[in-house]
Amino acid sequence: MAEIGFYHLTRTSLEQALPRLLEKVLASGLRAVLRAGSAERLDLLDRHLWTYAPDSFLPHGTAADGFAEDQPVWLTTGTDRPNRAQVLLLADGADPEIAGFERVIDLFDGNDPQAVGAARERWKARRAEGHRLVYWRQDERGRWVRQQETGGTPSAGEDGSL
Repeated sequence: MAEIGFYHLTRTSLEQALPRLLEKVLASGLRAVLRAGSAERLDLLDRHLWTYAPDSFLPHGTAADGFAEDQPVWLTTGTDRPNRAQVLLLADGADPEIAGFERVIDLFDGNDPQAVGAARERWKARRAEGHRLVYWRQDERGRWVRQQETGGTPSAGEDGSL
């Protein structure tokens, strides 16, 4: 069973949060697949990951780039995993198929009621499947704080990251 982290974006956008999360995955010596909900969104995220900071380099690629098996971070809208990634990041209602991944990061926009509702449904489904679930929420400064479940209601817990 995979460990699934639900990341509730409340202070920053996906574009702001994503590079740091991917940097942490790579720093841990792992590979990642980022699965977006549409080709248009995938193109935007691909361009953003090349330009998000002038002094940063986040190696990644798409089917258009080639060399799929060599890419530390693979961007896709499908369920392909040519780089043998251990970590899957889901964005924008992407296909939730998680077979073969050790860790899943499910990112959702806390300012969009539909996205929050869909995340709740994914949480229930993943719990029913027996996965280990972790809920992360951004604090007032945009840092990730792990929430502890008490009686079904999340409450503040330890400071968190990957």
